[in-house]
Amino acid sequence: MAVRVYKPTSPARRFMSVLTFEEITKKAPEKALTTDLRHKAGRNVSGKITVRHQGGGTRRKYRIIDFKRQKDNIPAKVAAIEYDPNRTCFIALLNYADGEKRHILAPEGLKPGDTVMSGDTADIKPGNSLPIANIPLGTLVHNVEFKAGRGGQMVRSAGTAAQLMAKEGKYAQVRLPSGEVRRVLTTCRATIGQVGNTDHENVRIGKAGRKRHMGVRPTVRGVVMNPVDHPHGGGEGRSPVGMPAPMSPWGKPTQGVKTRKHRKYSDKMIVKKAGK
Repeated sequence: MAVRVYKPTSPARRFMSVLTFEEITKKAPEKALTTDLRHKAGRNVSGKITVRHQGGGTRRKYRIIDFKRQKDNIPAKVAAIEYDPNRTCFIALLNYADGEKRHILAPEGLKPGDTVMSGDTADIKPGNSLPIANIPLGTLVHNVEFKAGRGGQMVRSAGTAAQLMAKEGKYAQVRLPSGEVRRVLTTCRATIGQVGNTDHENVRIGKAGRKRHMGVRPTVRGVVMNPVDHPHGGGEGRSPVGMPAPMSPWGKPTQGVKTRKHRKYSDKMIVKKAGK
């Protein structure tokens, strides 16, 4: 996939780039595999904003993705590669031999006409899903499960891949894209290959309006607010933060200060932390 750069006919066009979408073979989504997606604009059930900077954006349908890949030993033919507005990677439409249709994350190199399968006896080729116990060491995988049967939750973004490093008893060590090495049960499933749309990271948004189409609202810096609105606010002219550590709008330290009181349950599975 290539990235197209425009002639600078305007200040926004000068820095904007888009994907050419050469891999997309089907424009309209599969109607039976879509459902309504209601946007909450960052609000909870009480109507209060709990996640800032969300709202607006283009209306879109949700594509139902098969993250579990539990339809074992039934070959499926790739019917099309589709665009999904809800994620950075593309999705593949599968036609199973028994007539059922499903969407999966499209790995790099998967094309219409290819055949994929899931199960213990599946081949080691892109798009096939099988337990980690049956995957050779060094293989690149994606859509990795945290818990067997729950469905893939790790390594699902465009261009990402994890690598199977070792197997020790009932656990395997997987190196994630962040560099973190994590223990995962060998009964958990993973899909072979790297997630497609690797050029996603090279796309430049270029203008504020394009970000608004994505449902992202503007972020206002704390130093330009009043003291009543933010700990960084106030002062004459352009004032520094003026405190030992930068604060969030609610007075909690940010940028490097640990605020978590309890460790997450899954932290015990980390063999090596990211960046170390």
